[in-house]
Amino acid sequence: MAKLDPHFTFENFVVGPANRLASAAARRAAERPGVSYNPLFIHASSGLGKTHLLGAMARHVAKVSPGKEVAYQTAQEFLRDFVQSAGGKGPDEVRERYQGLDILLLDDVQFLTTQGDFQDLLLLTLDTLTGDGKQVVLASDRPPAEIQGLAAHLRTRFEGGLLVNIGPPEYETRVAIIQKDLEGSGKGLQSGVADSIGRHPFRTVTDLRTCLDRILEVQERENRLVSPDEATSMVQETEQAESLLGDSELGQFLDEISDTVAAKVQAHEAPWRKLLREAVEEMEAEGFRGDILRRHIDGDVSPPDPEGILTDFRRIIQRLREIRTELDAAGNPWPEAAFGVLRDPGRLEEAEALLSSARERSRAFPEILDGPDLKEIGQELPQLVVRAADQLVTTERPEYNPLYVWSPDGMAARALLQAAGRSRILDQSGARVALISVPLFAEEFIRALSSGVAGAWRERWWSADLLLVEGAQDLSATERAQEEFFHLFEALQRRRARVMISADRPPSDIPALDDRLRARLEGGLVIEIPVASTDLSVELQSSLAVQEMEEVQPEPEKKDLSIEDREWIKSFRTQSPQEGSGVGGGKTGGGFLDVLAQGVVPSAPSEPWCPSPEKVVWEWPRLEDRLEEVPE
Repeated sequence: MAKLDPHFTFENFVVGPANRLASAAARRAAERPGVSYNPLFIHASSGLGKTHLLGAMARHVAKVSPGKEVAYQTAQEFLRDFVQSAGGKGPDEVRERYQGLDILLLDDVQFLTTQGDFQDLLLLTLDTLTGDGKQVVLASDRPPAEIQGLAAHLRTRFEGGLLVNIGPPEYETRVAIIQKDLEGSGKGLQSGVADSIGRHPFRTVTDLRTCLDRILEVQERENRLVSPDEATSMVQETEQAESLLGDSELGQFLDEISDTVAAKVQAHEAPWRKLLREAVEEMEAEGFRGDILRRHIDGDVSPPDPEGILTDFRRIIQRLREIRTELDAAGNPWPEAAFGVLRDPGRLEEAEALLSSARERSRAFPEILDGPDLKEIGQELPQLVVRAADQLVTTERPEYNPLYVWSPDGMAARALLQAAGRSRILDQSGARVALISVPLFAEEFIRALSSGVAGAWRERWWSADLLLVEGAQDLSATERAQEEFFHLFEALQRRRARVMISADRPPSDIPALDDRLRARLEGGLVIEIPVASTDLSVELQSSLAVQEMEEVQPEPEKKDLSIEDREWIKSFRTQSPQEGSGVGGGKTGGGFLDVLAQGVVPSAPSEPWCPSPEKVVWEWPRLEDRLEEVPE
């Protein structure tokens, strides 16, 4: 745990109207971690006591619950742990250490800007801790909505608990702070001095204490007590010194000199410098940053190719304009992040990544094809399971969520799942219904991971109103897909979204399934549909077969993968398929994953792939069906 000032305790924290809610919330979270406010987000300007409260929480927990694991870290230290893990402890070990905490106190989260991968790591850590009932407390110098570059899904997570602000201390609190500091230092002031200092509207506690230290230093140096009038003068002198150059005649005189010198310099500047200066002033007037050109303008010698530099700069500006237009067309889900990125030519790569993420975030879910809804399917399936599905998708507050349905070969459960999706769309126009199979979910995750849009991909899935997952038995073949599903279920449940899962077996019979995920699957209602696929009508079986063909997704463009992700893809591809599984063999096949394991993702084919009749292999479950009578 990072070192904290021993002065940072609840006893030394002066409570007033501007910080009472934050103080009470911090104390309650320290006494009952994970119960009341999770996460607790404290924001205030620098010097108002955020770090003091975090330190007070750490010391309070150590005193009242010495067995609990508590860590105080700044955002930079948290990031450094994961960066350094590549050379020593593995990232999994570092992640497990954080996820084993009882309380995580994370300071200065405003520095999350542009740390895309780190934001994903933090989100997974927060979800794991809060999902296990552990306490998370975050502190920042601004609210989540004002942190530039913060991903929308992480901002939503920050705002999902209690958001409290600490304001500047008012008169009574300022005087109380002065008295508390004097008690701790053993020093004193003349009567009325504390009142004189406290009447000044200091913006921060730090400014107040700096002024008090100055007065105490004068008293110690001159061996006398400062009078109330002197204290008032000293406060005013400090304030006047800060604004002297801005308001005085001297300040105005210096401004006039600066303007005159600038005009003379421009009159005698070199042609290349004038060319770049006029271009950068034009772009800055439009709102773009001109740092790239100004570095050349401020140089002592002409760059090798000023016109080429200017051409490249204008090309970047034009591309930023195009990205802005394309972002608007994609709905621009992160306007706060885009605001700064789209005005900085030095961040073109970030702008391109933001556009890719926005396209991924706004991508529509696969359409559920035509077929029977719950009313129509009720003639083929037991009424009990149909009513359970109807209760999930049509009532305002479903009694069971998630709903897990399984049938011996999975077909009847899958038919019910798709019918539930159609009923939800009919019942609520505009509902975001997401239907996907586990193997396709895993392949989509690989595509998003290799394309660098995993965060936006998660946020897209987390926006679903009804998630329909086919083939839960296939989860046993991959660990990463299990982890993604777990966090997806957690996010949807926080939003009160509905989840329905189909499989060919109950959760208890799925091998190698993470215990947390198994608990989530069994957390609602698990119900069997004792109907085999042979008992379904031909029309219903046909609709399922068509749906299966329509699930094929285009593959992403080529992109290098990290060694860690490449190894995971390889292990995913070589898993021994479970009975009835489409992962690692069977329906899914290994071709797409084989290419991924080599380090690149292939481009999508121009036409849908289809095998020739000679290369089709039929699977016959019964041996007698494969025998042929050969005539003599």
